[in-house]
Amino acid sequence: MSATTPPDITPQPATIAFGEAVRLWAKIGWLSFGGPAGQIALMHRELVERKRWISESRFLHALNYCMLLPGPEAQQLATYVGWLLHRTWGGIVAGGLFVLPGMLVMMLLSWLYVRYSSLGWVAALFFGLKAAVLAVVVEAVLRIGRRALKNRFMVGLAAAAFVAIYFLRIPFPWIVIGAALIGLLARRVVPHYFAESAASDARDEREFAIDRMHAAGQLAHTQPDPRRAVRLTVVCLAFWFAPLALAAAWLGADHVLTREGAIFSQTAVVTFGGAYAVLAYVAQRAVEELQWIRPGEMIDGLALAETTPGPLIMVLQFVGFLAAYRYAAPLDPWLAAVLGGLMTTWVTFLPSFLFIFVGAPYIESLRRHRGLNAALSSVTAAVVGVILNLSVWFAVHTVFAQVATRRYGPVHLDVPEWSSVEPGALVLGVASLVAMLRFKLSMGWTLAASAVIGAVYWTWRNGGV
Repeated sequence: MSATTPPDITPQPATIAFGEAVRLWAKIGWLSFGGPAGQIALMHRELVERKRWISESRFLHALNYCMLLPGPEAQQLATYVGWLLHRTWGGIVAGGLFVLPGMLVMMLLSWLYVRYSSLGWVAALFFGLKAAVLAVVVEAVLRIGRRALKNRFMVGLAAAAFVAIYFLRIPFPWIVIGAALIGLLARRVVPHYFAESAASDARDEREFAIDRMHAAGQLAHTQPDPRRAVRLTVVCLAFWFAPLALAAAWLGADHVLTREGAIFSQTAVVTFGGAYAVLAYVAQRAVEELQWIRPGEMIDGLALAETTPGPLIMVLQFVGFLAAYRYAAPLDPWLAAVLGGLMTTWVTFLPSFLFIFVGAPYIESLRRHRGLNAALSSVTAAVVGVILNLSVWFAVHTVFAQVATRRYGPVHLDVPEWSSVEPGALVLGVASLVAMLRFKLSMGWTLAASAVIGAVYWTWRNGGV
């Protein structure tokens, strides 16, 4: 090659093959451990850094919207990106494959829980896996923070968001709305903190698949269309409520399957703040009011959900499974249990598709709105604080067996019982973090190695399974 010969600049394809996307969404679905923080970290690694399908600014723009919605934000984010790449079917596949592995695993674990009432081998298998997820979560905070916190103002917003959600228990939506309002005001008072982001983002986006698709005129579906929004709303509502109508016609309005469909449909649209906010609401309804399950079983269900891929809100499937098993008549208990789990999962996740397919075009249309750039940049900074909150919560509850939440005026503190520290989880978590950050070991190998070592340690510590 002569000195004047340009380097190889063969352009990347403007579109992503649907089959390639399906394979990646399936991979993400099976590896999405660690709650929202770990799942968002995984998608950022795969979609932004490895595949370069979506730019940092678009990824965070979509995440900001999903943080405002009720329901599982990580699943909604997958649906959003899938929709950007391959329209409605892309969103259905991305969101569906994000949920499917966890649904299948939770169905199996629920059956084993009812059948044998002892899942020591599951605890052994996932002990090390949960510890390794700590490394994934910490890496997510560091990686996203380096890109989103570009100046002292953004760092301060992230810190304020963390304090607000971790210590004051202020819900996600209020934090995001507050950050947006602060950004709008700060743009007028200290405009220099917002000057460089738009230009740098525009340069960076040229390297990513979705932006190449936009330049090629292949993102027409991202334009707002009121008639299409109405059609999608009608179709989604019909699919959403069809199982409820069938259950009511078949078994009556008072049967447990029908009531599960109605109650968990309500849960899907009124609970903000992630899975743990949902749990408080469901515990009150399913444990205290309806007495479908016992308090200890709710905790067991959460433990199972934390060890499965997919959203933590899969604990609701466990509740639906147990409730339908106990109040199955006139159906066979096992048939009712499976139907109860499926009904609960259906009405829990289907609304997320409605929120994305109808709302995302309008959110996309705001990306270049000058008046909102500062607000969205501030929201992005606040999201870093929110992810840090999820990370700290997960770390505390993984390393310590006993954690009590205490209130000191408006401040809530998760106070661990120091004598309950689990040294194996602590050592595995630190080792996994060193392996990923210092030695650049891949996430898959880190998770696999930690799971095997953790299972051996757990078995030795507990004298077998």
